[in-house]
Amino acid sequence: MRNYIPFDKNTIPERFEIDLAEESFFLEINYNEIGDFFTINLFDADEESLVLGEKLRLGIPLWSDVPNPNLPAPTLIPLDQSGKENRITFDNFGETVFVYIDDVGDEDEL
Repeated sequence: MRNYIPFDKNTIPERFEIDLAEESFFLEINYNEIGDFFTINLFDADEESLVLGEKLRLGIPLWSDVPNPNLPAPTLIPLDQSGKENRITFDNFGETVFVYIDDVGDEDEL
């Protein structure tokens, strides 16, 4: 079972520390009201920016097109496990769409 990162869309912009694969990072989530989309900024433990303005896209792993060895080891991916949605909106984010920590692959391969 995948764990998801609990964001409170009603307190956005929100910034917090998170441990991923035993490393600390800071995530900052923002919402663009005009375009009705969310972005995430990623910072290392020293709060140095790694990726800024990454748009959340349903089913697309975050930072998948960013070649940077300092990115978190587990894949973070916005998913709708109910299968109802085809894009991320303010209304469905945190309701049916969540950002999951995709670390189940390692267990499945055993």
